[in-house]
Amino acid sequence: MAERMLRFVSLDQELPEKRPSEARAGDFHEIYAGYLAEKAAMQASRCSQCGVPFCQVHCPLHNNIPDWLKLTAEGRLEEAYELSQATNNMPEICGRICPQDRLCEGNCVIEQSGHGTVTIGAVEKYLSETAWREGWVKPLKPRRLRRQHVAVVGAGPAGLAGAEELRRKGYKVTVYDRHDRAGGLLIYGIPNFKLEKEVVTRRVNRLAEGGIAFQLNFELGRDTTLQELRADHDAVLLATGTYLPRGIEAPGVGLERIVAALDYLIASNRKGLGDRVPDFDSGALDANGKHVAVIGGGDTAMDCVRTAMRQGAKSVSCLYRRDRDNMPGSLREVANAEEEGIVFQWLTLPKAFLGMEKVEGVRIARMRLGVPDPTGRKTPEEIDGADFTLGADLVIKALGFDPEDLPRLFRAPDLAVSRWGTLDIDRSSMTNLDGVFAAGDVVRGASLVVWAIRDGRDAAASIHTYLEARADAAMHEAAE
Repeated sequence: MAERMLRFVSLDQELPEKRPSEARAGDFHEIYAGYLAEKAAMQASRCSQCGVPFCQVHCPLHNNIPDWLKLTAEGRLEEAYELSQATNNMPEICGRICPQDRLCEGNCVIEQSGHGTVTIGAVEKYLSETAWREGWVKPLKPRRLRRQHVAVVGAGPAGLAGAEELRRKGYKVTVYDRHDRAGGLLIYGIPNFKLEKEVVTRRVNRLAEGGIAFQLNFELGRDTTLQELRADHDAVLLATGTYLPRGIEAPGVGLERIVAALDYLIASNRKGLGDRVPDFDSGALDANGKHVAVIGGGDTAMDCVRTAMRQGAKSVSCLYRRDRDNMPGSLREVANAEEEGIVFQWLTLPKAFLGMEKVEGVRIARMRLGVPDPTGRKTPEEIDGADFTLGADLVIKALGFDPEDLPRLFRAPDLAVSRWGTLDIDRSSMTNLDGVFAAGDVVRGASLVVWAIRDGRDAAASIHTYLEARADAAMHEAAE
């Protein structure tokens, strides 16, 4: 192992080539190139093969990272891919959009020692793309087929991961989704420069080829009730995500051209997919030629500012009430945005929106960080007399998402929710309704794709246990 691994002392960290900022800010193509085989093997060989691999511990999926890095360094790529996908239903997606700097790479031992982290995400992407190119990614082939039928509501990462695991066990699976394409926010929320849509559609196509049925343009509560869905299936997995945008209370917030982040991103992605988008064509959701202000500091805010720049905005500012060190989003994304010309207004909070019918500017308070809150983050406090005005004719609110009124939405008044409005589940991922399980953001609240995949896998395992127990009970009852 010493010959092939532990080369971090002699080999510097090298990320895949990144397109120049002036070139990439003008289109929606992914900004990173892929590794060549030799470079991927060299970077994988920097792994220190820790006895306690903190990269794996801090990955929500507990991916076997040191093992597939070692296999990559040895040139055993198909084995490396098989190991990476054994715990991850979408390794090519996680390799692109996971905030590795906050998860696996951020906890890499050699990063802590000052040698620069192993480029885990880039190697994961390389392995997956090699697997697709070489034909190693095969349609699902269950070893046995079962009679039970499971409904999965929501075709985002939690729903797709759950559907795949259930189909792998041999269950008949139908995925229902309100949109006209499967993928959820992977298709409609995340911009192409982070995740090109072909990457998602080929994964969905693989699931369809493996026998998973998709019923799109189907909305639970509109087209059927939860009770009716339960009657038609042996189990139900709810994985609808959180789509209700958080607002901001300030004078003028109702002016035109003050829009929710998801509305803005969906319009942009639909336009890129070739759809007709009237609100984009009218200019209401198009940043071209506008001075844009984005409120928020998470990954969704970074998606919005970078999208606006690519749409041809005159200027793009990001308003965040804390400082750079307290950003909830990926600092790697912040760095990419800064390279592309985004201006960050740290320690700022909108107090009012100015204009007659359409927004023309934002009155902004300057902030300072005070005492820590119960979570340890310092609380922003307004600095008296330090207000200023920023001109803006498009304001995008990227303040996070909350769950919708799910019992009303699903026409299931007896469905239990938590005090946050998320679905209330037990340790087996089951709601208070027998046979109805839930996974992803609809339970956890708005979170990362990798957590949604983890939750979908866990829920699928619980559904399998539940259906096996029911089958055994039915068999015993028939025998008596």
